[in-house]
Amino acid sequence: MKTERSLKSRALQLLSQRDQSRLELRRKLLRHAARERAARRERPASLSGVAGEDDDDSDPSAAAVEVDTLLTWLEANGFLSDARFAESRIHARAARFGNLRIRGELAQHGVAASAGATETLSASEPARAEVVRERRFGPPPESTAERAAQSRFLVARGFSPEVIHRLMRRRARADSEA
Repeated sequence: MKTERSLKSRALQLLSQRDQSRLELRRKLLRHAARERAARRERPASLSGVAGEDDDDSDPSAAAVEVDTLLTWLEANGFLSDARFAESRIHARAARFGNLRIRGELAQHGVAASAGATETLSASEPARAEVVRERRFGPPPESTAERAAQSRFLVARGFSPEVIHRLMRRRARADSEA
């Protein structure tokens, strides 16, 4: 028989695998809590123990309160940190994606980057765009069509149009001088 794990155990397991945002972890734990409550309702009364112990299972807000209390405890004890999550996500994505994409991912998780991280990302975006372009395409674009294709690729990676325009203009100037 499979043993049931507590919400706290499940949360700690998820956090041990990688940093999670509060919103993301809350979503996962609420799903788990809903499955557990549904399983308890389906169990016969003789297996669940005391006859009235599952009266709060019908109230979905009880699961939300339980999960929110656990999340507050995790934050208070340093297991869960949105700032640490943002830092981790920025570090993992910065080499491949632009600021727009990174900010979008953070927004999906209900987290904002710190002012220092935003400033660092903005300062390094032109260099990162050049590295990503170079890694994907190699030599500079020789035609307008190639330049457009490379620009579309960089836009899809979340680099700002201004940075892409400056990069392509600089590459075209370097080609004309050579």
